[in-house]
Amino acid sequence: MNGQTIAELGAKADPTRDEITVDLLPIHREAPVYILMNKPKGYVTTVKDDHGRPTVMALLKGVDARIYPVGRLDFNSEGLLLLTNDGALAQTLSGPEHEVPKVYLVKVHRTPKPELLKEFQEGFRLSGRRLKPCHIEVAEKGDNPWLKVTLTEGKNQQIRRMFAAVGHPVSKLRRVQFGPLADQFLKCLGAPFARQNLIAHGRVRPVGKT
Repeated sequence: MNGQTIAELGAKADPTRDEITVDLLPIHREAPVYILMNKPKGYVTTVKDDHGRPTVMALLKGVDARIYPVGRLDFNSEGLLLLTNDGALAQTLSGPEHEVPKVYLVKVHRTPKPELLKEFQEGFRLSGRRLKPCHIEVAEKGDNPWLKVTLTEGKNQQIRRMFAAVGHPVSKLRRVQFGPLADQFLKCLGAPFARQNLIAHGRVRPVGKT
């Protein structure tokens, strides 16, 4: 590193400033890439799937960088998904210790009673474990209403399991916000605000229909 041999385990380097070589061959840091995708139903948010289901990687065209999806969005759900090769950003957004808010529009069967929504917001017990409180408001009234649900944790199919457990199964689920990223930005990713303030550096590209 920087012309010196490093033999100490745990030595740290900054790839943006330090010159790093292995057997005299330089190691170049891959440029950061950020892609916001409007994920459709029918795809899993993994690079590969052991069951042969289509993954979101099949939706990417002309992307040479080794990127991966950040956070969960199950096979039957749709909405905002970030793909990147920026490991630090991915950890900040998806690490449970950061409690980054995620906002979903959820269509449920029949209108839940106010006391049930209050129970969700105070911390619902599911499969013997108390979940963190979430915020729920009615986005559109009707026999089968749309609810706006904000979570700060992301257990596997948490929203679907919560509402199914109380007799209000989910028919549609769409993520509309993930931390500072919101689905309306898919329409203006070329604007300076989206490029400079949502993602501090690197390339941002929209993928999928808005």
